[in-house]
Amino acid sequence: MADLKIGGLHKYYGSLHVVKGIDLEIPEGEFTVLVGQSGCGKSTLLRTIAGLETADKGSIEIGGQRVNDLPPKDRDIAMVFQNYALYPYMRIYDNIAFGLRARKTPASEIDGKVKAAAKMLAIEHLLDRYPRQLSGGQLQRVAIGRAVVRNARLYLFDEPLSNLDAQLREEMRGEIKRLHQELGKTMIYVTHDQIEAMTMADRIVLLREGVIEQQGAPLDLYERPATRYVAGFLGSPTMNFIPAVIILNGMKLSVRLGDGTALEIPSSRSGGLGPWQGKPLLLGVRPEHLSRATGELRPGAATCDTKVDLVQPTGSRTYATLNVGGTQVVAEMQAHDVSAPGERVTLAIDMNRMILVDTATDKVISS
Repeated sequence: MADLKIGGLHKYYGSLHVVKGIDLEIPEGEFTVLVGQSGCGKSTLLRTIAGLETADKGSIEIGGQRVNDLPPKDRDIAMVFQNYALYPYMRIYDNIAFGLRARKTPASEIDGKVKAAAKMLAIEHLLDRYPRQLSGGQLQRVAIGRAVVRNARLYLFDEPLSNLDAQLREEMRGEIKRLHQELGKTMIYVTHDQIEAMTMADRIVLLREGVIEQQGAPLDLYERPATRYVAGFLGSPTMNFIPAVIILNGMKLSVRLGDGTALEIPSSRSGGLGPWQGKPLLLGVRPEHLSRATGELRPGAATCDTKVDLVQPTGSRTYATLNVGGTQVVAEMQAHDVSAPGERVTLAIDMNRMILVDTATDKVISS
């Protein structure tokens, strides 16, 4: 087990600048997820850590050792790829044992390590089979087994679940998370799926166009995003953004929407917002903070009357699309709160949980 330190890392492909001066420290034993849209540089960063790509500038240290000039085999890293990368004409036992044999591990140790890894991943009964005889989920377990059997300093996962169907992805997310808890190893996981990032990570590192947009614990990024990009990337359905300005409504500050609707800002959230009066902003509200107003409102809630345009039931919840301030928004409601398009409702907006974004910089305004 080892920590990882990256300083001023750059990676170019010709004139294309893919990784742009990344600084990152990952303490030993942490499960870190690199997440972002396709092309943001996350896989390139991972491959550079592994030594499969050469860093053009900057340093990479694993366990205090600079590894820039070391080949992949000498970095003591185990990597799990998206396409499994198994040998088709080897039994599963031999696929898992391959890395140990390549490193001259004594034969007396190999059998115990292979069987221990297989037991951990519940694939003991598959050891005599060939890859062509396994399902996608089983193949992924074998690929993970080949990595964990090595007892490496650092484990890297490059979108390992993207080829699996939704149910298998959910199952394997839990398996990898459980594996981390059992092994206690430093793991870095790359994905474009924000659900995977939120459910698996000790820390999320969100990349955008080759730089780190924000990093921190999953709920920190979800509840306290630094930019509109972060706020919009995390969450499903995504955060709603409504054009607005701050006005002084009597003695209190409110957010005025495009159709003139005024939503009062709770006093606990209004500090420091005075200088922003009259400037173009975006009001950000997550779907789960929009509900149908029934009975007494919670402190900090504001209301507006609107019409339901679209209803999407999911069983336990219903997603309703409505018009708020001239903008289409999605509200996550109780299953029977709305029944059909065209229904008039009073919408309650939890202003305690809203964010305000400066349209000039796309940065979230603190209050």
